[in-house]
Amino acid sequence: MTPRALALSVLLSLAAAPAFAQPAPAAPIAAPGMLRIDVDARDLDRRIFKVTATVPAKPGPLTLLYPQWLPGNHSPSGPIDKLAGLQITANGQPLKWQRDQYNVYAFKVDVPAGASEVVAHFNYLSSQGGNQGRVVMTPEMLNLQWNANSLYPAGVNIQGLQAQTTVTLPPGWSYATALDTERRDGDTVVFKPISYDHLVDSPLYAGAHFQRFDLDPGAKQPVHLNVFADDAKSLNASEKQLNAHRALVQQMDKLYGARHFNHYEFLLALTDKLGGIGLEHHRSSENSADVGYFTEWDKNWWARDLLPHEYNHSWNGKYRRGADLATADFNTPMGDSLLWVYEGQTQFWGQVLAARSGLWSTDQARDMLANVAATFDRGRPGLAWRPLQDTTNDPTIAQRRTLAYRNYQMSEDYYSGGQMLWLEVDGKLRALSGGKRGLDDFAKAFFGMDNGNWDVNPYTFDDVVATLNGIAPNDWASFLRERLDGHGSLIGGLEMAGWKLVYRDTPNDAFKAQETRAKAALLTYSIGATVTDAGVVGDVVWDSPAFNAGLAPGMTVIAVNGREYKSERLKDAVAESKEQKAPITLLVKNFDRVMPISIDYHGGALYPALERIPGTRDGLAALWKAR
Repeated sequence: MTPRALALSVLLSLAAAPAFAQPAPAAPIAAPGMLRIDVDARDLDRRIFKVTATVPAKPGPLTLLYPQWLPGNHSPSGPIDKLAGLQITANGQPLKWQRDQYNVYAFKVDVPAGASEVVAHFNYLSSQGGNQGRVVMTPEMLNLQWNANSLYPAGVNIQGLQAQTTVTLPPGWSYATALDTERRDGDTVVFKPISYDHLVDSPLYAGAHFQRFDLDPGAKQPVHLNVFADDAKSLNASEKQLNAHRALVQQMDKLYGARHFNHYEFLLALTDKLGGIGLEHHRSSENSADVGYFTEWDKNWWARDLLPHEYNHSWNGKYRRGADLATADFNTPMGDSLLWVYEGQTQFWGQVLAARSGLWSTDQARDMLANVAATFDRGRPGLAWRPLQDTTNDPTIAQRRTLAYRNYQMSEDYYSGGQMLWLEVDGKLRALSGGKRGLDDFAKAFFGMDNGNWDVNPYTFDDVVATLNGIAPNDWASFLRERLDGHGSLIGGLEMAGWKLVYRDTPNDAFKAQETRAKAALLTYSIGATVTDAGVVGDVVWDSPAFNAGLAPGMTVIAVNGREYKSERLKDAVAESKEQKAPITLLVKNFDRVMPISIDYHGGALYPALERIPGTRDGLAALWKAR
């Protein structure tokens, strides 16, 4: 996962409007019997999971559901296209099934007299790569997600549906999950029963190369880092590296003062083969990183806010989540209106905790924040037409598909736009309280109650406002709605923290790391374009010099100022433009046409940086200081 970034002042007509409709979740009800899910995960070469779902039933019509609305995805993205070979029986006899005409996630059967359960067999044909989605099975490891490998009965609240699962693994493989093991018979693992909603929230990693690290020795609510790797040598973690992860656990405790789990399992894959992921769960998280996460520690620093981000979600997003996300099952549409809290404040704390724990240095945290701030200063012209609040609809609208003009269309800007919003809230709280209160106080008051409780505790917009008012009285409803529904700046928190955003002619270390990762020249703040090392044009900033010259995503740059294209040549041309009267001339290919494009730009290279405002308090240093 790469850092995400985003959005902008005032629709006063909406400032006093009520929050979005947020229905309370239905109370759990008892289900008729135990759901059993058995998965054979040994077919590594063909990447097939063989599934048997034994579903409690009674005679008459029955609808089996495949999970559609997935927590953490915030969208109707259940991979129904990968279910194949479905056969359903009762009392050993085959049953005819029919897919619902208007709901492809629903399968209808008639349960015969005398039957108390139906048995569904199917294959989950996981991605083979390419455009088929994320790869979840390789020769060295696998990622089993129960939502993709199960069916459940319609009409039952998932909190009241008990489920027991087994998985048969490749010979000798280790595994890790938040589920409690009942026993292991050879390579078949039997897990203790748990409610179906918690089952889906408890994925499993397994693999041939595995190491488990205790991040809080002796704790009543233990935290473990479970690492799987393509090669055993990637598991070599130093004590200094592990101490930074242990410090993360300690700093999160100091922030919230309570743990909402009986144990927590980081699942971390160090891989070039398994698909990338960063997905939160209540008592675990699915994560992937570069194979050199430990062995090339200094090289891969920029991605080390992933674990702080996903761990923070145990409090924000899992224990507490927007009421419109707390649905009774996985096939009722979810509402995403409060993702600017769920994801936005988590993005804020993920980076702050990376600094407090020592996973990042203060300089690294500052460079990363500079890049985010620049996104909302010059990199999101879409803010002129689309408010931050509307981007909470993007998990359903775009589902993380590639966009033609990302900067203008915007997508999931509630992450980093929310981060900038909460930085400003922190500054406002400190201003109102004479420096005595800040966002730490909000975090503890809003998320840090009921130690050990891991039932969902939903919240509304009004709950957010009430908690802020309890810390420092203010018209918080208008403050938030102006920034969420308006089109103004989202970087006001920088000045309140004693810093300002500037642009320099050399990139900061975080920007360099981003260019290396992207294998591209990132010229967003100068000519307004991104061009890969292969010459392919990526995002072009709306109304930028490159856009106005006719450059568009998907074109291929063949030459720069009459010479064969290289990323460094393009960056040199931009840097030299400050002293040149002539435009930057590109030769580009668009389908089967080759044509020149002249970019009339003379501003030189521009890269974001943060600079201290003389005579002010350094609020960022105070924010990033370990507690």
